Amino acid sequence: MLDLDFDLIFHHLTQMGVAFLLALPIALNREHHDGGAGLRTFPLVTIASCAFMLVGMSVYEGSDAEARVMYAVITGMGFIGGGAIFKGGDSVSGTATAAGIWNTGAIGVAVAYSRYELAILLSLMGFLIFQFSGTVKKFERRKR
Repeated sequence: MLDLDFDLIFHHLTQMGVAFLLALPIALNREHHDGGAGLRTFPLVTIASCAFMLVGMSVYEGSDAEARVMYAVITGMGFIGGGAIFKGGDSVSGTATAAGIWNTGAIGVAVAYSRYELAILLSLMGFLIFQFSGTVKKFERRKR
């Protein structure tokens, strides 16, 4: 028989919903400005990171194995981010997108641990960096 804990389902849905919402500002910015990873990638990375940690926390509660789940999530975000980096001749692009993917993975982990203050700061700082760094880069190019 299927044994479902609806309180736990609601808790996990709430956690992943918060992670999703915190990824949206970054995702919308990337979708509008970059055209690569955006509205699908960033929220998926965030909710998946959150979900992996929620499972790890419930299965391995407080053990070293729980920490290994977090290490695997961190490594996985680096792997996904690596796919966003392109090298063509002497130029490299996508490093900021890769860092953003890693950042949204951290948002998911922070939400899973109910560290909302950290998740909010990561979301806000990531959005601000993406939002205003392009303007600064354009200004610097004009000065040259």
